[in-house]
Amino acid sequence: MEVPSYRVDNYSDRGGLYGVAIGGVFFGESMFSRVSDSSKVAFVFLCRHLHRWGYRLIDCQVYTEHLASLGAEEIPRSDFCHSLDVWCNLATDPDSWKNTQPTHE
Repeated sequence: MEVPSYRVDNYSDRGGLYGVAIGGVFFGESMFSRVSDSSKVAFVFLCRHLHRWGYRLIDCQVYTEHLASLGAEEIPRSDFCHSLDVWCNLATDPDSWKNTQPTHE
């Protein structure tokens, strides 16, 4: 099975994140920031697109205050596992990731 990986960064690599997408779940692997809050800008950009494309869950791996400030919530392991069973099989369009440009919505 091919698992696509994706990178989102903002102007001149000042901040961003990367991860993999399986079905309707995006698994965040890492965030970086060279300028204060720049990774947050990239994360909001990603969230807007994931929502528009029908993704249901972003796995942040570890709950932190930084991620909480962006809306992350801890969920029980049993709920998380059930969500993976359901949403990793959700059909999404891999072409959504091609030529994605920033918008000012």
